[in-house]
Formats: sequence, C-alpha cells, structure tokens
Amino acid sequence: MALLNITGVEKSFGDRRVLRHADLIVGEGERVGLVGVNGSGKSTLMRICAGVHEPDFGTVEIQGRLGLLEQEPKLPGPTVGDAADDGLAWHRELLSSYEAALEREDFDDAGHIQAQLDQRGWAQEHRVDALLERLDCPPRSALVSELSGGEKRRVALVRALLDEPDVLLLDEPTNHLDVETIGWLQQHLERFRGAVLMVTHDRYLLEALATRIVEVEDGETISYPGSYADYLITRAERRASLEKAEDSRLAYIRREAEWASRSPAARSTKQKARLQRLDALTAKRPLKREETFELDLSTGARSGTTLLEAHNVDKAFDGRVLMRDLHLSLQRGQRLGILGPNGCGKSTLLRMIVGEETLDAGDIVLGGRVRIAWLDQHRTGLKEGDTVWEAAADGNKWVTVGDSQVHVAGFLGRFLFTRPQLDQKVQVLSGGERARLLLAKLLLKGCNLLLLDEPTNDLDLLTLRVLEEALLAFDGSALIVTHDRAFLDRVCTGVLHFEGDGEVVPYSSRVQVDAAMARKAKAAARKAPEAKPQTSAHVSRKAAARAAEPKKKLSFKEQREYEELPAAIDALETEHGELEAVLADPATYTERAGEVTALTARYEALPAETEVLYARWTVLDERA
Repeated sequence: MALLNITGVEKSFGDRRVLRHADLIVGEGERVGLVGVNGSGKSTLMRICAGVHEPDFGTVEIQGRLGLLEQEPKLPGPTVGDAADDGLAWHRELLSSYEAALEREDFDDAGHIQAQLDQRGWAQEHRVDALLERLDCPPRSALVSELSGGEKRRVALVRALLDEPDVLLLDEPTNHLDVETIGWLQQHLERFRGAVLMVTHDRYLLEALATRIVEVEDGETISYPGSYADYLITRAERRASLEKAEDSRLAYIRREAEWASRSPAARSTKQKARLQRLDALTAKRPLKREETFELDLSTGARSGTTLLEAHNVDKAFDGRVLMRDLHLSLQRGQRLGILGPNGCGKSTLLRMIVGEETLDAGDIVLGGRVRIAWLDQHRTGLKEGDTVWEAAADGNKWVTVGDSQVHVAGFLGRFLFTRPQLDQKVQVLSGGERARLLLAKLLLKGCNLLLLDEPTNDLDLLTLRVLEEALLAFDGSALIVTHDRAFLDRVCTGVLHFEGDGEVVPYSSRVQVDAAMARKAKAAARKAPEAKPQTSAHVSRKAAARAAEPKKKLSFKEQREYEELPAAIDALETEHGELEAVLADPATYTERAGEVTALTARYEALPAETEVLYARWTVLDERA
C-alpha cells in the first residue's frame, strides 16, 4: 500500500524551476533515501510531501499521518518541555477519543481505539524525558527562543520520534549529533514501525537503512532499488549508458544539420519526414552532464615537521572540566579526527588553537611558517548582505589561485556556482552552498593547517567526495571535528577522543575507540555492586553450577588475535570505503570495465567479513 504518492509534481521559485515532473512513491515499511546535489530540490520535495509547500502542478496523495524534521525547524511552545510534549498530541487525541466513545456508548469505536492503545501503549509520557536525555537536549524549562540551532534540531528530532507518524520525513537528521547518538538513531529507525523518507549525507546510515534510493536530478526523480551500494553501481551504469546515447544523438544532429544545409534534396517533399526527425531530436531536452569540481587545498608552503604542539593544557567551563593535562603533537601529513559527545570540548579546543578561547593552564605552540584556515561549525566568515561574488573575492574581479590570476566568475564556476548565482545574496544560499563558498575561500587563503568543525554538515554526497579527495591529497595537516563515520574512517590518520572528566586519549582509528569504550563499559559493569540474584525453584543445580563457573581466560594465541582484530577490522572498513569511491567513479566502467564484476563482488563481500571479525572480537572481549 502506498502511503505517499506524488505524481508529476513541478515547483518553481521565481524563474528557477526546481522540480519538473517529479514522481515519488513511499510504501508501508519502506526506508527511502533521497539524494542529489545541493540545490537539486530534495528539501523542496520533502516540504511538498509534508504540505509545507504547494506544488505548481501535479498531485500529492497521502494515506495516514506524516511527520517532518526540517533542517531549520520551528518548535511549538515557549519551552523545550512544551515542544517535546507536542510530539504526543496523537496519543492524547486517542485517549480523548476513547473516553468520548465510552461516554456515547459507542463500544465498537471504543474497542477499535482500545486495540490501537493496547498496541502502541497506554502510557507514553515517560518516553519524552527519556528521549530528551538520550539526545542530550537542554532542560525542559529552557526557553526555545534561547536555543542554538543544534539544540533546536535535537529537540525537533525528539518531537518527530515521539510523533510516530505513518511516514517519517527526515531532512539531515544526523546534523549536530555525535557518533554514539547517530548509532543509537540508526538502531531506533531500524525498529520504527512506519515508513521513512530521509535526506542525509551519512553514507553508513544510508547503507544500513535504505531499501531504495531516489535521486533528484535535473528536477526529475530516478528510483534505484536496493541499498546505497547498489545505487552507486546502478547509477554509474545508467549514466554511462545515457551519456553514450546523448553523444550519439548530438552526432546524428550534426550530420543531419549539415545534410539539411547543403543538400538540395533536403528541400524536396520526400525528405520532410527526415527533417521532422531532426527537429524532434533537436527539441529534445539535452542530458544534463555530471556536475563536478576539484578542490586542491595544497599550497606547497614549507613548514617544519611539527605544526602544532599542546603541553599540559587544562580547560574548564562552568565548573565542568573539559580537558585536563592534554598533550598533542600534530605532525605534517597527519589528519586527526576529534570525537566525543556534544559539549565535551571539541570545538573549544579548536577555538583555543586560533586564540578565540583562553587556556586555564598549559601552552599551545604553533610551528614556524604555520598558516591556519578555519571552517567553524556555524559557517561564519560570510556577510549575509554580500553577494556570492563579493564574499568570494571582496569585490575584486580577479583572484590568485596558486601562481595564476583567475577571473572570479571562472573560479566560482569550479565550485558549481552559475553566473546568475554570483549576484545572489549570501543570506539566500542553502547550507551546502554556503559550505562550498567557504571551501572556495579556504582555497584562496592558502594554509598548511586546517581546522574543520563539522565540515560535512549540509554537504551533498558529491561535495563530500570532493572534500575527501582534497584532504587525502593535502600537503599540510588537519584537525577535524566530525560525526560522519564514513568521512572519518576514510580521511583521518588518527583519532583524538574526549572520554569525559577531562580525559582526552589518542587512538589510531574509530574502531579502536569503539573497542576501548566497550572494554571500559565492561570493566565498569564488573566494578558495580552486583544485585542479589532472584533464584527460582525451577532453576536446576546444573545450570546454577554452570553459571558459577569462572570464565576461561584467553590463551596466548587468542590474546594475540584479540589485540590484532581492531587493526584487521579497520583495514577491511578502509578497503570498503576505497572500493566505494572506485565504484562511484564513472571512469571505472570505461577504463577498468573488465574489473567491475570482481570489484563489485569484493565490495559486497566486505561487510559480511567485517561482521565476522566484529563477532569474533566480541566473543574474545567477553573473556578478556
């Protein structure tokens, strides 16, 4: 059964046609990922689904209730508690309807409502506080008007999850969530009873949840069955076929146009059908070529081996210790990912490095000839009233890129800004367009130390891949605060993990962070006072004796295997990310066509191999 059915939808804003003949069907239980480049119309299509925007043309048919999480949500009520409680409005309505049915002695209706309440639960209020705490939201009494953008999004996510609609529409749900919370959200959505339509740049989330991918391309929608990995392969094959057909069409038009202009026979009545075919092919909408750009952040600037050192750094805020006795040495070529829960001090560390925040104790020392470029979480550095042209080059017509002078229009064209967009104000740009503009400014600035605070927020998958490639080729060093697991696993050479109570620990990978946290959780559970067991008369003596047996310790061989497993898992996940990039590249299907089958098979086999290693590590970890 189709819960959401959109047919032939068109939508324009001014002279910009965003959607043209867009179709979308979401059935019961489906998990649909909505992808496309920034500005392609993904969020517009979501708002049309939710009734926020009306389509210019086309039909929208909805069966059941829809819930929407927008990128910039508007929360009802003056406080966090009011906004969150609003998510249970459906439950209060059910209870009221049940009571009304009993009062009018409509026992059939009351029985129907009772069945719904039996299934979904008579008491729901406890879930509000549990979700607010789980998503690290401000206190219930906090005023909505005083919340930051990230806090508003987390409260709005709580409200959307409590609402339990038939179709849940999520626009970038992982923005402003830490890695642990994203993992929890993934598990929550896997158990969600309704359908999900989501726009997200989190490739691991898409791969884990999506049963189908719908791409918005040139205003139209193309549906790809299967997972995100299936989409990458099928899309590359489809694009290669379409481009080949487009090249044939253009070649045919050139031949026929030359014949029509030179041959007297073209003016005869007998050739009218041939001319009509030429007119039809010429009038056909041309294939929109793949938009891409390159980002080279390397400057060739000389620097020492060590770009940054931190010695005995302490920092506390409002009586809470963020970091204690922090030591850090960042070498040329290192790209450190910074992980930890929201509010633990990740962004504070970056602000201390650039001098925007003072240290309570210790020193941060920059190496000689170090030039810093900073992309902060709030995307500052752009003036709302400036045009794109003015923001990129301070009103100049020419900019210096490397050793060359480049016209601003040509330079911004590399970042997919069209000439009409150059006169647009910064204030009307989408989050992804702002990020692309700031990346352009980073390139102009030139640096050998990059500080990136949540750089993947609002980026489309194309820009994400471009940024990944640029960082992998970067000749300097980088400190990157990110919640994007795929981005971190592919780009970062190490991880700095904020573990609470001021402890900041370096690791070689995210896998090792997960392993260390699991060991700490197990150790904490062992130290906790054990509750007195509830015995039963039906528990056999044999079972009780087996439960009391001490766990068999790891052998020397197993201990060695246990220590080596995190690195092996890390290697498989790295290989998986590299193969994803290879299979996403259309050139692979022309230059390495003979290898595609083997590459695809290996790509599809890697997750299972990784799960086997994870399972083995879990078994050994229980006995370690």
